[in-house]
Amino acid sequence: MGPRRIGVLTGGGDCPGLNAVIRAVVKTATLGHGVETVGILDGYQGLVEDRVVPLERDSVSGILDQGGTILGTNNRAAPARYPDGTDANGKPRIVDATDRCLATAEKHGIDALVVIGGDGTMSCSAPIAQAGLPVIGVPKTIDNDLVGTDLTFGFTTAASTATESLDRLHTTAESHHRVIVCELMGRNAGWLTLESGVASGADVILLPELPFQPEVVCDFVQSRRAGGRGFSIVACAEGARIAGQDAVVARRVQGSPDPIRLGGIGALVADLVERETGIETRTTVLGHVQRGGAPVAADRVLATQFGHAAVEFLLQGAENQVVVLRNGTIEHIDLMEVTGKQRLVPTNHPLIRAAQSIGTCFGVH
Repeated sequence: MGPRRIGVLTGGGDCPGLNAVIRAVVKTATLGHGVETVGILDGYQGLVEDRVVPLERDSVSGILDQGGTILGTNNRAAPARYPDGTDANGKPRIVDATDRCLATAEKHGIDALVVIGGDGTMSCSAPIAQAGLPVIGVPKTIDNDLVGTDLTFGFTTAASTATESLDRLHTTAESHHRVIVCELMGRNAGWLTLESGVASGADVILLPELPFQPEVVCDFVQSRRAGGRGFSIVACAEGARIAGQDAVVARRVQGSPDPIRLGGIGALVADLVERETGIETRTTVLGHVQRGGAPVAADRVLATQFGHAAVEFLLQGAENQVVVLRNGTIEHIDLMEVTGKQRLVPTNHPLIRAAQSIGTCFGVH
C-alpha cells in the first residue's frame, strides 16, 4: 500500500521551475490517485519547526509559469546540523534535529516526502531516509551538477538568461573597445558558464574544471586587439581559479550544508587583464538574476515530468530514490548515489573541443 499523504518541500537555492514541480506533484497525487499532499514551508526548516500547510488543486492553480517557489526555501537548515540558537559563549549551537523532522511528519500523517533540491538538499535528506521516512528526490539546480541525471530543471532557463546578458555585454564592450568580464554562477561546476559562453560567442571561457593561466588570457586579449578586434568578452565561472591557486571565496555561511560562497574571481581577472594589457576592463557579476524569472518552456516540461514521476515512483513502492533523466528517459536511482557528490564538466567534453576549434580561449595552452 502506497503513501496516503505526501509532504513536499523545496530546499537550497531557488530556481525557475520549482512551482511547476509542486503543481505536478499535487495534481498527480490528488487528481490521479486520491492521495493527500501537504507543503512544508522554507525547506527543512519548516519540517524541523512544524510549519506545514495543506496543498490542494486550488493551491497550485496558475503557478506553472511562476518563478521561485510558493513554499519558500532555505539553504541553511540541514536537519543533522541544525543551527539552534547560541551557546553560553554566544557561538552558534548546532544540533541534530532529525528527530524533530520525524515528529513533524508523524504529527501530520506524512507517509513520504518529495524533496526538490540540489546535491546539498539530497545530502540533507539522507539521515531522514535512513531513519525510516521514505524520500523521493527531484533534481533542481541551475548548476546542472547533480550526479546521475543528464539535466536538472532550472538550468535551461538560467543558461538562457546568462546568454542574453552576455549578448548585452557584447554590444557595450564593442562600443567602448573594452574587455568585459562576466562572473557567472555554478559553484564548482562549469556547465552554466560553458553553455552560455558558447551560446553568446564569448571570446574567453574560464571554467572551474580547467584552472587557467593569466598570461594565456592576457596574450589572447592582446592578440585580438592587435588583429583589429578592440574588445573581448570573458565568461568566468565563479569557481574558476588560477592554476596552482584555490578558488576565490566571497564568504562562509555557518549552518549551511554548503557553507562556502564563491565570488570575486571576475574582479580579479579584470584587474589582471587591465594591468597586464593596458586595455580598459570592466566586471559584471550576474548573480541572482540567473535564478529568477519564469521558466522557459523546456524547464516547465521537464519539471512537470519530474514531479509526476516522483509521485508515480512513490506509489509503485520506490523509496529513497532520486528522479533522473537519462538518455531521454525518466528513471530513478538510489539517493545515496547522489549525496555528497557533484557532476563536473569533463575536461575533454565535446562542447569544449567545439569551442576551441572555433577560436575560443579557455586560458590554457
